[in-house]
Amino acid sequence: MRRPVGVLAFMLAVPLAGCATSAIIMAPDSPDRPWTPATGPNGEIIAGERRPQGQPENSTYVLPSNRELGNIPPPRFDLERRRPYSLPELIDIAQSSNPVTRNAWNDARNAALAAGIVESTLVPRVSAGIVEGYQRFHNEVSGVRTNLTARGNIAVVSVEWLLFDFGERAALVEAAKQGSVISNIAFTAAHQQVIYNVSLAFYAHSAARARLSSAARSLRDAEAVQAAAEDRYKREIGTTVEVAQTRQATAEARLARVQAEGAAQNTYLALISAIGISPMTKLAIADISRRKLSPSMTVPIERFISAALARRPDVLTGYAALQASLANLSAAQAAFLPKAFFSGNATRLSGNINITAIPGLGEQLPIVNLPVNQLSVRQTQLGATALVGATVPLYDGGSRGALLEQARDRVDKAETTLTQIRNEAARQIVVAGNTLKTSISAYTAATTLTDAAQTTFNAALAAYRNGVGSITDVTTAERQLLAARNAATDAYSTALTAAASLALAAGTLGGPSR
Repeated sequence: MRRPVGVLAFMLAVPLAGCATSAIIMAPDSPDRPWTPATGPNGEIIAGERRPQGQPENSTYVLPSNRELGNIPPPRFDLERRRPYSLPELIDIAQSSNPVTRNAWNDARNAALAAGIVESTLVPRVSAGIVEGYQRFHNEVSGVRTNLTARGNIAVVSVEWLLFDFGERAALVEAAKQGSVISNIAFTAAHQQVIYNVSLAFYAHSAARARLSSAARSLRDAEAVQAAAEDRYKREIGTTVEVAQTRQATAEARLARVQAEGAAQNTYLALISAIGISPMTKLAIADISRRKLSPSMTVPIERFISAALARRPDVLTGYAALQASLANLSAAQAAFLPKAFFSGNATRLSGNINITAIPGLGEQLPIVNLPVNQLSVRQTQLGATALVGATVPLYDGGSRGALLEQARDRVDKAETTLTQIRNEAARQIVVAGNTLKTSISAYTAATTLTDAAQTTFNAALAAYRNGVGSITDVTTAERQLLAARNAATDAYSTALTAAASLALAAGTLGGPSR
């Protein structure tokens, strides 16, 4: 009997041993030659297969094209191309279509399910199993050989329940629930960040459009100056140098407008990307240049900094992390205490097979404590086992003590991190408030400067046309006017951005007044 069994084992071992190493055929054939994957009808790479014999080798390092991936998915809802979209409308689109918010939602759901998995340890675990078996025994005593066989089946229902553990599982459940809270806060923070990103991209695009408008006005001014110089030259009171200078200024203004157009297109793409929709989408964006800025937009920071710290996502996350670390500390302390349990099963045995456990597969635990079969003939036997007891951990080489020290260290780290987060949050609020106040003052000053520069340019151009001014004064006034307009545009955009940054720092972004 031994030789056939050994031969059979050898025959099975040889092909099984080559299964793992044979998978090397899926890797590239050479380190200095392109990889040629097997592809499907649409160009998709087929996993686990080699290049077919009739398929030519790839001569370049360009991967095959999967035609199913070449189409950009359309938005989840219809967008009107001609109606200008305001910032709140764009934010609504982003919250519905941005992958960041959906991934944060999935993370929050997974954290909630993880808490439910931990909470399931509080209830009994019930499992059932059925086994159809065959056993063969060979005994040899004093030259006498005996062969025995047994056949039968076992059906069993098993119950395992940890009755009491001094709060260890409850502490782990609390830690898992705090983890769910952290994920939910992260979900809210993701929406606030999307709102903030869309707002900043919207303001940047608005500033780029305003710069484009200023560049267009500057080009018209340069063309007006050039026309005046050419008219003076025709009337023989101007010079060719003046005409050349004005043509140069016009060319410079035209180049500035082209550059402003490119900047506006880039900021539009940045806005579309912040929303989270296809960059090929064409939308009309509402103009906000008429929105007034006033010092009333700023409020004393000390008035709401305390409330801001109490609702910021990072502060709330730090607090939840501290509560989770405290719960894990309680669980580590409870690991030193006894545990009371109940275990029981009911069995039905048919035949004379004799086993004491049914093995588990995957996450299914084995079913143990099966009664020993006392039957020597094929009969049906019913049995039940009930066990109530307690276990006391005595010695584990110090692993529980090390885990307890780690839990204490995590509590201390969570407390320190929370303090650090609150200090940094307060700093961000103060900086955002100061930036908003400064930018509003700068916008007021830049607006006054623009009015003065416009007056200067008009006067210089009129004087030049009447023959009492110089072309140098006109071109200088023209450049100063463009610089003043751009300064006002930048200050306006900076003020709106600072207001959004202050709302984000205060944890109010996404509220009714967004």
